[in-house]
Amino acid sequence: MIEILNPTLLTRARDTGALVADILQTLKSRSTVGTNLLDIDRWAKSMIVDAGALSCYVDYEPSFGRGPFGHYICTAVNDAVLHGRPYDYKLADGDLLTLDLAVSLRGVAADAAISFIVGKAAPSESVALISTTERALAAGIAAAGPGARIGDISHAVGTVLSEAGYPINTQFGGHGIGSTMHQDPHVPNTGRPGRGYKLRPGLLLALEPWIMADTAELVTDADGWTLRSATGCRTAHSEHTIAITDGGAEILTLPKQAQP
Repeated sequence: MIEILNPTLLTRARDTGALVADILQTLKSRSTVGTNLLDIDRWAKSMIVDAGALSCYVDYEPSFGRGPFGHYICTAVNDAVLHGRPYDYKLADGDLLTLDLAVSLRGVAADAAISFIVGKAAPSESVALISTTERALAAGIAAAGPGARIGDISHAVGTVLSEAGYPINTQFGGHGIGSTMHQDPHVPNTGRPGRGYKLRPGLLLALEPWIMADTAELVTDADGWTLRSATGCRTAHSEHTIAITDGGAEILTLPKQAQP
């Protein structure tokens, strides 16, 4: 299903996006050396409930997961890259942590992810991974606008990733979003320009470049959810929900301090 939002629902989407951005930034500030991933999950739950919102994850049970996810946020550390199920682990200095959050507020969902390094260490490989996903995300957003096509976004994202030398996995990528978290169209992280669905004002997309340092192969953890690099290399993931408007792409999950 491809859903086009009317102005009323688009206003709600802005509110949801702002909430997702605020929660992620709060969690980032609290995620220090010694923080337990289960504490991050509890904090996320508290903020979602206090806002009167609903988690898109806790009861989520897609074909690629094993049973309901059962948690309120994805926490992926180091070699974990997607669908990281929180567990009893305390963050260490230099860990590369990705937080991925989707919530629904007044019937409209928003989805975003941030990767960052915990503590004072700054391994150069990790810095490069994060920077590349952020640049790829910015390129994808710049390519999105009325009249553009999904392939234009995918090509822009993939160009940044491949020019940086990273393998690209196309099993998981961006997606449509609206009244539910995962909708059509699928937005691969590489593609051919001028191909695919033509973007229209009112369309919401969650764009999410993610990479692994030296492989495109994923393995699934024993928890049935967490996806890790097959080689144990580090990974990164950046995501925003955007709205296609007459003037171009509007980022709905931009943190307040980053807004113009």
